Amino acid sequence: MSPAPPDRACSHLALRRLTRLVSRHYDAHLACCGLKTTQYSLLATVTSSGPVGLGDLARLLSLDASTLTRNLQPLVKAGLLTIEAGADGRSRQVTATPAGARLRAFAKPHWRRAQASLDKTIGPEHAESLHQIVDHCYRLLAGSQTAESVSER
Repeated sequence: MSPAPPDRACSHLALRRLTRLVSRHYDAHLACCGLKTTQYSLLATVTSSGPVGLGDLARLLSLDASTLTRNLQPLVKAGLLTIEAGADGRSRQVTATPAGARLRAFAKPHWRRAQASLDKTIGPEHAESLHQIVDHCYRLLAGSQTAESVSER
């Protein structure tokens, strides 16, 4: 007997299943660079943003502080990023090292191939629709979470 199909009404399950497949797709393209998708995202964001505060980086990537710290550690250990004191001495900022910038430049074409391959697989019209839906839902949920956190105070 086959296992019962997942509950199609559960948005969380549907999104998690999709994001796991998408992550594996991108990870396969980035494997030759020695990066996972999460590491590439961090490296690309820090490289393009310049020195960025930990709080700002967490907000940019929609990560909580502990997840961000955990994800940064392998990149810091590999000498691709540094975490140093910020301007006021209490804050911390993340900067890409020259090696990190070089690895990001090397990995970028592989990331682009992953993106093109995904778009081709699902079709450009579905890729565009996916981005519109995800962006719209993100704005709605981010706004509702901000409103919820303000009302809880």
